[in-house]
Amino acid sequence: MDVSALLSALGLSGAAGLNAYIPLMLIAALARSGAVHLAAPFDVLGSWWALTALGVLLAIEIVVDKVPGADHVNDVVQTFVRPAAGAVLFASQSGVAGLSHPGIAFGCGLVLALGVHATKAAARPVVNAATLGVGAPVISTAEDVLSAATSVIAVFLPFLMGVVVVAFLVLAFWVWSRRRAGACVSRGDGVGNESRNP
Repeated sequence: MDVSALLSALGLSGAAGLNAYIPLMLIAALARSGAVHLAAPFDVLGSWWALTALGVLLAIEIVVDKVPGADHVNDVVQTFVRPAAGAVLFASQSGVAGLSHPGIAFGCGLVLALGVHATKAAARPVVNAATLGVGAPVISTAEDVLSAATSVIAVFLPFLMGVVVVAFLVLAFWVWSRRRAGACVSRGDGVGNESRNP
């Protein structure tokens, strides 16, 4: 198996978990310019209408994801879009889809993008509550920048993706630990209140 292609697939799928349209747009633009070659049926990404559609969807995503409340609705909708994008991106990488059953490639991309998306969706309400919504555009912009940077690294410097993956795992563990600790504290407060007020 082509390790470089595998690392690219991992990076692009992970980036799709943050923003489905940034890595898709990058691959589509590179395919359109001839910088990368996509096998059928993924070569459709390089068509002008695909680029146009992705551009419109990306613009909508960038705006909506920065509005408190609307970002939560967007995350619910993107629960289906981001994993699908991750699956397509993973399978589209030459040397990955060609050397394994297509279902495996799609499944790997779907699971990876879903994991990143779940972490993002879990962290956003915490940020919104802690900052009274002020942090929504800041964290959303940071996610977009991270998605773009990860996509570029995945395409042009795929061997650095190992470092990015480890960093994400550490971040995901921290987010889920904080969320779980918050849930435990809430339950503990409830028990304490009941004991003080029989």
